[in-house]
Amino acid sequence: MTPLTGPLPFRHGFFTRTGGISTGPYDSLNCSTSGTDDPANVAENRHRVRQHLGAKTLVGVHQVHGAAVAYATGPWPGQTPQADALVTTAPGVAIGVITADCTPVLLAGPGVIGAVHAGWRGALAGVLEATVRAMQALSPGPIAAVIGPCIRQPSYEVTADLRNAILAHDPAHTRFLIGGRPGHWHFDLAGYCAARLAGTATTILDADTLPDPRFWSHRRRTLANAGPIGHQISAIVLERAP
Repeated sequence: MTPLTGPLPFRHGFFTRTGGISTGPYDSLNCSTSGTDDPANVAENRHRVRQHLGAKTLVGVHQVHGAAVAYATGPWPGQTPQADALVTTAPGVAIGVITADCTPVLLAGPGVIGAVHAGWRGALAGVLEATVRAMQALSPGPIAAVIGPCIRQPSYEVTADLRNAILAHDPAHTRFLIGGRPGHWHFDLAGYCAARLAGTATTILDADTLPDPRFWSHRRRTLANAGPIGHQISAIVLERAP
């Protein structure tokens, strides 16, 4: 198990699909609880992630491509909240998001951490800014962010609906769209997320989920007319990195 990491002061990882026990299309570190993988395998995979981070617990949310942010202090006492970001000031509580082309973003401030699932809809809706605001409300101070493995611009061909939505919010964001074949553009999702994180010290990891077999990719599955796939996890815990 060798997750990617960035310049954050706390233990974290953008985990790949290797190092777990799932089989078939979920081989092997599938951490999504919403698919048809054996729940016991998913539980063990998430346990391994928690152990790797040295955390007491690992908490996620029911992701819906929106802008809601949940505050986590430990396992949810009832129903898992619908949100696309988590923040916490609780030591030992790892917070994580699930992706398979969307952008995972991990953030750290003074005594506070955040984890964000940012597809284009969530990023457009303001989930990244909402997370920064939630973190600063808990602990004011500078925030660092790392954008993890996601579908990158050369691989991300989009149609007019996405382009029009992005430009309706800010016409200057045309810089994140490169024209391709008629009626199609290539969208820089990672760069767009970094722009929405203006004011933070943001690092973008160099990894494209579509061509890279270390990661699951919805777009790869769609292009191949394939069946179900797993999802990788990105997580952070409020413990100092070694």
